[in-house]
Amino acid sequence: MLRALDVFARCVDALNERIGRAVAWLTLAMVLIAFLVVVLRYVFSVGFVWLQESYVWMHGAVFMLGAGYTLLHDGHVRVDIFYREASPRFKAWVDLSGVCVLLAPMLITVWVGAMPYVRSSWMALEASREAGGLPGLFLLKTIILVFCALLGLQGLSLAARSLLTLLSGEADNAGTAKAKDTLR
Repeated sequence: MLRALDVFARCVDALNERIGRAVAWLTLAMVLIAFLVVVLRYVFSVGFVWLQESYVWMHGAVFMLGAGYTLLHDGHVRVDIFYREASPRFKAWVDLSGVCVLLAPMLITVWVGAMPYVRSSWMALEASREAGGLPGLFLLKTIILVFCALLGLQGLSLAARSLLTLLSGEADNAGTAKAKDTLR
């Protein structure tokens, strides 16, 4: 069972690592498109609604799709007065508790709240309300559910690593490095 937990955690870590790297390129595209919109608008007095919407949509996608990657690399905000200098077992308890008490209920709430919103958007094949805007708004709204899935999987990976630490008595601080090695 411990081996299965480790394999699961490694697979999830590798998935979020790959998605995080892809999102990094999306961030670059977003910056370039925002620059292009500004140049077109203020230098050439030309504006395209679809182009303006595209970088706003990318912005949403970057944050939603990058959340699991951020959790993998311990980049979310944490008040670590005690955590920083704590033992690996204490950190494992804190991480496991955080997943169970904070992350899981938040993700369930978001998923349940977003499901009707996304479903109705898909049923209408919702597009932008702006003339000349982007079609496929329903796809953007679907990213809310993808956010929940990716962050939930990464939370399960964190919980699995915490359980492994608690059960084995050793810390697996190489989890992120293992995910990176899997990608090579």
